Amino acid sequence: MKKIVLIGGGFAGLNLAKSLTNVNDFEIVLVDKINYNFFPPLLYQVATGFLETSSISYPFRKMFSSAKNIRFWLGELTEIIPEQNKIILSNGELTYDYLVIAAGTTTNYFGMENVKANAIPMKTLEDALNMRNILLQRIEAASITTDPEEQKQLLTMVVAGGGPTGVEISGMFAEMSKTIFKKEYPELKQLQEAKIYLVDGGEALLSPMSRQSQTDTLEAITQLGVTVKLNTHVIDFDGNTVSFDDGSSIKTKNLLWAAGVTAIRFAGIPNESYGRGNRLVVDSINKVKGTENIFAIGDTSYQDSDKNFPNGHPQVAQVAMQQGKCLAKNLQLIQSNKTIKPFEYDDKGSMAIIGRSKAVVDLPKPKLHFKGTFAWLAWLFVHLMSLSMPRNKVNTIYHWGLAYFTRNSSLRMIIKPLKKI
Repeated sequence: MKKIVLIGGGFAGLNLAKSLTNVNDFEIVLVDKINYNFFPPLLYQVATGFLETSSISYPFRKMFSSAKNIRFWLGELTEIIPEQNKIILSNGELTYDYLVIAAGTTTNYFGMENVKANAIPMKTLEDALNMRNILLQRIEAASITTDPEEQKQLLTMVVAGGGPTGVEISGMFAEMSKTIFKKEYPELKQLQEAKIYLVDGGEALLSPMSRQSQTDTLEAITQLGVTVKLNTHVIDFDGNTVSFDDGSSIKTKNLLWAAGVTAIRFAGIPNESYGRGNRLVVDSINKVKGTENIFAIGDTSYQDSDKNFPNGHPQVAQVAMQQGKCLAKNLQLIQSNKTIKPFEYDDKGSMAIIGRSKAVVDLPKPKLHFKGTFAWLAWLFVHLMSLSMPRNKVNTIYHWGLAYFTRNSSLRMIIKPLKKI
């Protein structure tokens, strides 16, 4: 029996672990700094109060309670000692036969310390809950202030990042401002000046998607009342003013940061093993460059051996899921002394939701693009089926149905822990 230490239980790590559940050749220790798996594409719905946390998360120990060969370790990786096949954690040590790094990414502020200190990120479930608490408190503050400028500043939203997350949360806030805010905050009915801005440094929203999807998204998000600023980079945010590289600025308390991610570097891995964005450079079976038994999968890996993606794979869920499953098969092939199979990404398409009955979908095989209600229903179905457990699916479809028919949600509560343990 070979011992696999798996760092991270996101899309990549979870699919590897599930593929090797109860496989007698392997003992797996799943290490993560949180004790649950969660579904990042729906974080913005937790942040806006349309889904509860249990709808998109599930504890690892319960998930693998029937797996005889998998155990969980709540801890954080601090150092790797390859020559000893050992890792140092925040609360202990582990040895391994195979080390699989599936740690994902962290928010990238591009060295802007003021932005890091004052912006609201949305990378983790804790970030989503924090965003919900902060924005609800600011809306409450706006409803009682007598200063029009302060009210405008509290309600103006600047979303940095024109990818799916930025588009989705901008559209959600635009729809909420037209329905929920007018109904539940009568004090804000006369306010017309507060706006939602979506800012991106590129030439188009949803840059990895087709030109048609980019055009349709810009048109739809603009119709919702969102002001889009392209070819524009945030350079500073002091908590009151967002400054841009074109010399302009916006007075606001709210900068929502969805502008970039970076992988995590680990002590013990040589510098030459890292590529762009701190991603670990891997070969065709995801083995880390310069190592013998260390693998990296998902967003933390950079693989240029796939002939269809010579510049590396996109950092999306489907790549992570497929790499996790492929590595699981290859580890079994290695154990059986059989020929391993190089990873090749099967692009199943991309999609983004913009608002109620508004979405865009691109399919590569056959090459198709569609938008509107059908694309919106396809987005709902795919994301519902991608949730990890049946309970998550039931909870999510219930809250979606409630939100669709009432155009509202009952989950907008400010709940903060008293203290950290």
